[in-house]
Amino acid sequence: MPLRLLPSTLVDRIAAGEVVERPAAALKEIVENALDAGASRIEIVIDGGGRRLMRVTDDGCGMSAEELALAVERHATSKLDSEDLLSIATLGFRGEALPSIGAVARLSITSRPRGSDTAHEIRVEGGVKSPVKPAALGFGTRVEVRDLFFATPARLKFLKSERAETAAAVDAVKRLALARPEVGFTLVTDERPPVTWPARTTDATGRRARIADVLGHEVGANALDIDGLREGARLSGLAGLPTYAKANSLSQYLFVNGRPVRDKVLIGAIRAAYSDLLPSDRHPVTALFLDLDPREVDVNVHPAKTEVRFRDAGNVRALIVRTLTDALALGAPRTASTAAEKLAQFARPDFRQGAGNPPRPGSYDWTRSWAAPDVAPREASPAGFHEEAAGFDFGAGLGLAIAPSADARANAVPAAPDLMERPLGAARAQLHETYIIAQTKDGVVVIDQHAAHERIVYEKLKAAMERDGLARQMLLVPLVVELDPSDAARLCERAEALERLGLVLEPFGPGAVLVREVPSLLGDADVSALVTELAEHAAEWDDALPLERRLLHIAATMACHGSVRAGRRLRVEEMNALLREMEATPNAAQCNHGRPTFVTLVLADIERLFARR
Repeated sequence: MPLRLLPSTLVDRIAAGEVVERPAAALKEIVENALDAGASRIEIVIDGGGRRLMRVTDDGCGMSAEELALAVERHATSKLDSEDLLSIATLGFRGEALPSIGAVARLSITSRPRGSDTAHEIRVEGGVKSPVKPAALGFGTRVEVRDLFFATPARLKFLKSERAETAAAVDAVKRLALARPEVGFTLVTDERPPVTWPARTTDATGRRARIADVLGHEVGANALDIDGLREGARLSGLAGLPTYAKANSLSQYLFVNGRPVRDKVLIGAIRAAYSDLLPSDRHPVTALFLDLDPREVDVNVHPAKTEVRFRDAGNVRALIVRTLTDALALGAPRTASTAAEKLAQFARPDFRQGAGNPPRPGSYDWTRSWAAPDVAPREASPAGFHEEAAGFDFGAGLGLAIAPSADARANAVPAAPDLMERPLGAARAQLHETYIIAQTKDGVVVIDQHAAHERIVYEKLKAAMERDGLARQMLLVPLVVELDPSDAARLCERAEALERLGLVLEPFGPGAVLVREVPSLLGDADVSALVTELAEHAAEWDDALPLERRLLHIAATMACHGSVRAGRRLRVEEMNALLREMEATPNAAQCNHGRPTFVTLVLADIERLFARR
């Protein structure tokens, strides 16, 4: 086949495939143009997922008739003052968006610059341009796109449902609204009532207000302020509490010099910062703004401009990891909690429950609430974690050796006023030998004793590793642990790493290891169970990870076995000691597996349950 030049309309449609992959991409380009035009108010209308109609109206600088004719020509732009592509301060710069949209849709642009008495309009349908003609419009620009992909019907088969396309378009607008809090946005779709996000200030207060407007006040209530600086790069915004994580990463909003991006370096750094706090299938909620010299970042690496390349990616990664890690570790322990979530955790009374029917799970049997129940003598606790011990070392340096008792009653020990002023309050009771109930000045805290102490032990293991290594204690009689031969071999291959964590073992024939020393912090942990679990997970330790990360994986397993188990009865003094340790421990709001260690119930929310408010 001989070489030939492609027709201009076909060239435009090919280029449109890179820029306009779906309605959300086209809408993003149009709104970015409005922002670059200096708009202070933008109204967006979406119908049919954007396929039938997208209309963006702004009060920006507008365009003259001559500029309108150029706006639909490929590679015509007003956003580059020179040929320097290393210092781009605008969202757009390629000059491809409007011609690409016009090549596959029915595009009309009406604009009136400030100081002009006349507005003008130009239309492009399937790449065919009409002459510029006078029109009626206030100051600013209105861009209307109808029948997207009518000129390329095959592309329509690859679109998702109208609901899905609308959601993608709304998400694109949300990201741009977060990037520019000083601009007011009105969003109208065919699936929800119109929403308006008023203009905010550009400082931290205004940014937090815009985040609350767009993402909901729940996000602001369950996020920490972020502010970090490293070698000329600044990171600011909000980072969600680990216990406010989501099942996917769609709630991670990232911005580089005001540009919404989805960058692998940034996403990887966020995951590294939360690695000790979240399980692998959970993702934090973030709205992070990275500002640095434009010459330190290349935004010209992808047609959609959603990917960037950093000159010093290591500095950016270190800034994100350190800033997030410090923010999450500092301050009093907090877990995510909203009134709706708290109320949902309580069983709702089911008034349809019949008197002769057993209550369904999650319902309350009102037919039994009026009769005083028969109180049976308390049975002896079964053997295992419930059994009484002659002495209980609370472990990991809490400095208590007190024999456990039965459940502590709320009236057994009066709550000290000074303890109720503390973030986690004063311990009042233990339920089911697992949950500690503490009272604060304005609410109640429910603590999972095993999850809480697991985090304490883990942080102490980490601190000891960083400081001068873990103290070890030699077993009086070395312990032989029988394992599967392959598991035993894998474990012995990692004996050096385990020794750094205070666990000294060696091969002891086929299918067994001999344990000689254990970390002192583990106290009276079941060493055999610990070694067995380490052996089972040895195959999962990724040798490609840095040694430090592999050691932390092992330390997390050790912390689980060295902490107070569910089912152990604690005295009030022990419970209060645990609460004080939690308040002094970084990341105490969640255990090593990402589960919350405590839940706070504000008194006002409890009162709502009983219609007191």
